[in-house]
Amino acid sequence: MNDQYILEVKNLTKDFPGVRALDDVNFSVRRGEIHCLCGENGAGKSTLMNVISGVHPYGSYEGQVFFHGKEAHYKSVKDSEKDNLAIIHQELALSPYLSIYENIFLGHIKPKFGVINWSELIVASKQYLDKVGLHEDPDTVVSKMGVGKQQLVEIARALSKKVELLILDEPTSSLNDAESEKLLQLILELKKEGITCIMISHKLNEVLEIADSITVLRDGKTIKSFDTNAAKVSEAELIQHMVGRDMTHRFPEKKHQISDEVILEVEDWTVFHPEYPDLAVVKGASFRLRKGEILAFCGPMGAGRTELMMSLFGRSYGSRCSGTVKIDGKEHIFHTPKNAISAGLGYVSEDRKGLGLILIQDVKTNISNSSLDKLSVYGVVNKHEEIMAAEKYRKSLGIKTPSIDQMVKNLSGGNQQKVVLSRCLLAGPSIFIVDEPTRGIDVGAKYEIYCILNDLVASGKSVIMISSEMPEAIGMADRIYVMNEGRIKGEISREEASQEKIMTMALQKTQEK
Repeated sequence: MNDQYILEVKNLTKDFPGVRALDDVNFSVRRGEIHCLCGENGAGKSTLMNVISGVHPYGSYEGQVFFHGKEAHYKSVKDSEKDNLAIIHQELALSPYLSIYENIFLGHIKPKFGVINWSELIVASKQYLDKVGLHEDPDTVVSKMGVGKQQLVEIARALSKKVELLILDEPTSSLNDAESEKLLQLILELKKEGITCIMISHKLNEVLEIADSITVLRDGKTIKSFDTNAAKVSEAELIQHMVGRDMTHRFPEKKHQISDEVILEVEDWTVFHPEYPDLAVVKGASFRLRKGEILAFCGPMGAGRTELMMSLFGRSYGSRCSGTVKIDGKEHIFHTPKNAISAGLGYVSEDRKGLGLILIQDVKTNISNSSLDKLSVYGVVNKHEEIMAAEKYRKSLGIKTPSIDQMVKNLSGGNQQKVVLSRCLLAGPSIFIVDEPTRGIDVGAKYEIYCILNDLVASGKSVIMISSEMPEAIGMADRIYVMNEGRIKGEISREEASQEKIMTMALQKTQEK
């Protein structure tokens, strides 16, 4: 083995029932570098990292993994951690009801004579918190912090294990721009300390900002590796290798016609926090949605966009809601999501795994479970109709799955998102609310989602899209509402929209009513 490499993967193949996830993959990482791994959803990135770290144990794959020049026979993550290799998954693995310091040392506390010195652990945790730049009391319960800070706790935990190779799977997918930049700077600092990092990311601007080398996977195969220190690499070049085709246009061409007919009208809508009933989270929001229109809501994290839409969808959020909601000119009061669905509203959550899917059920059941009344006769589900409906959306949305009986947890993020959209489509709403529809999915899958949204409005439906990615909102929306601090700060047309105008509008002062 070559001494300059800390990790080498040789001819790795990994199969799951009906799917070849990795196909003769070769992959190597130099000591002390930041190596980024790119590819579409389902390309095999996470599977490769799970093999390397022992999540998929030795013997469950073909090929070889070498760490520090020695072939790794990891039977579990515990084995790889003993070799100072750590992986931080996209879904954080912290215990939400334990403190920061307890999470840092959980699983590798060393008691003396059977007794744990908690005070000593609190003091020891502070050095790791200082390293990652997290200035919180070690006694703070993890669930009381935001995702960005929780991500730092995960890294602090890895550092406490004297990590030499740190794998981060989509570490910035749930972070805002400021938190993402802070995390990237931390990864660069870890590199200076001699820690080797592998980062999986769909955010190509971040990849190009910090990567020393990049490997692209497609359909489970190694496509190309780049040394960014030797030659400059462009986003367009990476995308071409990721999707196997040129993507000159990131957004599909708009062909739909917008009607003057207002299908949804919201007036003076106010929502109060579910746990703090005197705290208004949405304040006097008013907006209109026209038939055949894509309407985007932009704004910084915590602006109140998700809270606004969830409260409109059958009061799924909030202790109290006030204001008026009209659909086709008729006022509605929705007490439950079922009422909202019956009136023609559909909602796709930003948290597809937590709120959008039942991961332990199959594709078919996840697609049908909001429309069982349509598929039932006298309360008994017509299994043939259910299968036909699921197959229809599997084909029309291009869901990559061996079968509709495949468990949803085994699908890639982009395909999971298509399952959520399929369920919403089967319910047949006239108004689709999609919250961060492309979060955590790659450029190729994003384009496919955009095409689905365009097809919806072309058929006369209307779409409300919440997006934290301003280029996405500008590229897809016909109009944009800008929110911040629970208020709608203004409205921008597609023609006049720019990132600068959106940010300026979001940060402008608003007179309290």
